[in-house]
Amino acid sequence: MRVNFIMKSEDRTSRAHLSRKYNIVYIIDGLGMGGAERLMVPLLRNLNRQFFEPRVCVLQVKDGNPAANDIRALGMPVDLISVERLRDMTAIYRIRKYLKAVKADLVHTQLEFANSLGSFASKLLRLPSVCTIHIMPSQDMKVKSKIHQEIEALSLRFFCDRIIAVSEEARLFYIEISNVSPQKVITIYNGIDLTNFINVDRYEARLEVHKELGIPLDANLLTTVAVLRHLKGIQFMIQALPTVLDATPNVYYLIVGSGSHHDALVEEVDKAGVKERVVFAGLRNDIPRLLAASDIFVLPTLTEALPTVLAEAMAAQLPIVASAVGGVPEMDPDGRNGYLVSPGSPGELSEACITLLTAPEIRTEMGQNGWQIVNEKFNILGQIGQLEKLYLDLISKYAK
Repeated sequence: MRVNFIMKSEDRTSRAHLSRKYNIVYIIDGLGMGGAERLMVPLLRNLNRQFFEPRVCVLQVKDGNPAANDIRALGMPVDLISVERLRDMTAIYRIRKYLKAVKADLVHTQLEFANSLGSFASKLLRLPSVCTIHIMPSQDMKVKSKIHQEIEALSLRFFCDRIIAVSEEARLFYIEISNVSPQKVITIYNGIDLTNFINVDRYEARLEVHKELGIPLDANLLTTVAVLRHLKGIQFMIQALPTVLDATPNVYYLIVGSGSHHDALVEEVDKAGVKERVVFAGLRNDIPRLLAASDIFVLPTLTEALPTVLAEAMAAQLPIVASAVGGVPEMDPDGRNGYLVSPGSPGELSEACITLLTAPEIRTEMGQNGWQIVNEKFNILGQIGQLEKLYLDLISKYAK
């Protein structure tokens, strides 16, 4: 489904004189299964090709870079410039050479390595640059990660023209820790392509997914989709599960994703004695289908700027149970579409899940409310419109 270009009528008139397309280069660390990476495909699919010619430059291979094939299927090139270390200064000049070769008009970077190195290379060529901050640092970050965060902050402060924070909380937090000018940082909520969820037959998905995963059709399904890292807090939901099962026995917990914390989570499942009720599904490319087969979405994360997967769960009309961290409260400001809990609290997680599991009418109402919220605030249409206007404004500014 082709999404129409969102631009005010006066902006359309003012851009009518454009004589060529502008080459937009997206630089990103990898094209794995993280939220930022998965957002690239719907963004590129809906970008107005009348004005922009996009291409993607990836710096690392993550999970095999599955999104790369989806992007190429859209007729857009995906190039690899391998960067193993953030302190690899040759990377800046290799990226600079690449940007010059592809005749970039604007560079949009995403994630740590790309923001740090891509913004520097853009500045060397006097190209306008946009950088998106997708994460919020945590006290649990390793020393190496903190050093990388400091390098990224310095690069964005001096080399990037506009910094996009994906939530207002992330914007305020980043301004505080980086000493960057507040005028330089703007909030643009990530958007998702709602057509991916509208076209899913919920009943058929439930029949197929429950059968495929060996889950009884009449069982209630709690689902988490995440990269399996300690900071995603999945261990706390596993710890909460015995209490949930005591109150509502016919429940299964589906964990979708892969990552370094997988084995630790398996041990946590064994320790909690819930091995028969937890399903590890691994990496999947059918997230809308899995969500349609679920009853409640759980995100027990310890830190988050704005979780894309939460918007996807809302689009699937699932009530949510999520940690009240980062930009998460901006997705559920008044409790209409779920329950927010304290991070790292198995007790609050179990209480919220039990409340929803024992009240199907509340689940339905919250799911419908979530759909309304995501359609109004986290639709890809709104994000694309703001990005395209920002691109044209910066290109025009540099042309003067």
